[in-house]
Amino acid sequence: MDQRTKWNSKYKERLIQLEEPLPNVRLANLSPYLNGGSALDLACGLGGNSLFLARLNFQVQAIDLSDVAVSYLQEIAAKQNLAINPRLCDLTKLTNLNLNKSSISLIVITYYLDRTLFPFVKSILKENGYFFMETFYTSPISENQGVSNHYKLQPGELLAEFGDWKVLFYEENEQEGRQTIFCQNQRKSAPIESEK
Repeated sequence: MDQRTKWNSKYKERLIQLEEPLPNVRLANLSPYLNGGSALDLACGLGGNSLFLARLNFQVQAIDLSDVAVSYLQEIAAKQNLAINPRLCDLTKLTNLNLNKSSISLIVITYYLDRTLFPFVKSILKENGYFFMETFYTSPISENQGVSNHYKLQPGELLAEFGDWKVLFYEENEQEGRQTIFCQNQRKSAPIESEK
């Protein structure tokens, strides 16, 4: 089964019992930093983060491989008159996105890992723009969570990758097996707010 078919099937199942997708909890907690502008939600799924950001005055480009997810989000955005542009795109083919360098105020990636996106994120994020990422990582406690290690970060990986930016929040939650970073595209000068 190819990736698009796999995710279309998963999203069809989720839509049966879904009222409206919710945003990532840690992203929602960071809302004081989020004051509108251009946002890019990569691997947006059913769009919980995109809907949340659009309500904070962001003009959101929501990108996903699943046409089920993209169609659902187009429908919700149109009904609620939200500034969301859902687009179908395979993120392994980044040239299809046609985004200018330093053009995006906020980039969000949750529970999707493709390390080739890191240089892309760094090239299209505006100076002083924000990056939020959360996904699985390899912790001893979360070893058997059903996710291949190929799709998990290494301990400290996001901090190593984006540590030269101003890191505003970083967390490795061993219990949940997730790693989260929220950082700003500028050289760091403030202390890191960290939770372990």
